[in-house]
Amino acid sequence: MSMRVLVVHNRYASAQPSGENKVVDQEVELLRSAGHRVGLFERRSDDIAARSLLGKAALPLLVPWNPAVRAELAARLRAERPDVVHIHNVFPLLSPAVLAACADAGVPAVATLHNYTQVCPPGTLQRDGRACAECVGVTPLPAVRHGCYRGSRLATVPLAVSLSVNRRRWWSGVERFLCISAAQREVLVRAGMPAGRLAVKHNFVPDPGVRRPGAGEHLLYLGRLAEAKGVRLLMAAWDEIAAGGGAGVPLVIAGTGPLEREVTAWAAGRDDVRYAGLYDQDRCRRAVADAVAVVAPSTWREAFGLVVVEAMAAGVPAVAAGHGAFPELVEDGVTGLLHRPGDAASLASCLRRITAGPDPQMGRAARRRYERDFSPAVGLERLLEEYRTAIAGRSALARGGDTRAGRGDGNSR
Repeated sequence: MSMRVLVVHNRYASAQPSGENKVVDQEVELLRSAGHRVGLFERRSDDIAARSLLGKAALPLLVPWNPAVRAELAARLRAERPDVVHIHNVFPLLSPAVLAACADAGVPAVATLHNYTQVCPPGTLQRDGRACAECVGVTPLPAVRHGCYRGSRLATVPLAVSLSVNRRRWWSGVERFLCISAAQREVLVRAGMPAGRLAVKHNFVPDPGVRRPGAGEHLLYLGRLAEAKGVRLLMAAWDEIAAGGGAGVPLVIAGTGPLEREVTAWAAGRDDVRYAGLYDQDRCRRAVADAVAVVAPSTWREAFGLVVVEAMAAGVPAVAAGHGAFPELVEDGVTGLLHRPGDAASLASCLRRITAGPDPQMGRAARRRYERDFSPAVGLERLLEEYRTAIAGRSALARGGDTRAGRGDGNSR
């Protein structure tokens, strides 16, 4: 039966590649291609630049609560009567006021948790390159004290205030939270979030339509050039490999971010490294399919690892950090290799191993894992299952039988 879905999302700035934007777009297309009616209620961070000085100055006040968004969304929900609202990102232009709009209109809400903003103002559970849980389960004053968002105490305040005043609103106003990995769900349950409404629904990846034809031509880092993504760790590991005679294939780094100037300078004049800048979608697919392996050396505990699954879809193994979601995505020695988190020597060892004698079985095993767990068909089935659960939960509440707190353990696959 066809469903009517309204997707709520604040799109990240286009200057920086966003895996979250990609996931939202792919889910919308997946639902529409299956015959479901999907509407969008969006804001774009790109639009902030066009605001007046007064508008920009007022923006932090609207991060915890935007009353205009509540009124606009509630009116649209009453007019369109969707079966379910699917919330993704609400920062900075939407705010948790979207939850009140759903309650106003009596429409059940599902929320995908793409990071850890429910328990950590910047959503990373990391500070100064190390794991940090100071704000988990308590008032997030430490985040303000340390300036955890963009290194600024002032910029962190709106996020900390929003987390403090809206925590219970989130936990009571959302029928189903969709965690993108079991590792993420475990962290959130320990932080006190309602376990019965935390489900695991991995992100899916469309079939790229291209597979690795042979052993591969390069190692590939594809993503944001940031400390938390392990870029400096990768450079240190690669320098160690180069000092020992090299890996036999070049390292290609594609992406943009705060470390772009540092990466450009490091790669300049080297035959074993190529900094490629920002690839478009087609070039990304080809680069992945031509890779011996994709490298994901994040120093923070990733809630998912989209590039790892994109590699699997092309029959390409991954070398990834052995923490966060990666151990549930990468079977060490079977679909890829896991290195000790934050350890350049361990990463270098894995890169040497995977380039010394590329194993075609590893790539084939990666593709089989993709087909079993991360294909569009699997993604659609699990998404609709969670929508139906949310709708049933809202119906039970309307009848006076709110059993949400005791329902199951969230299909924690």
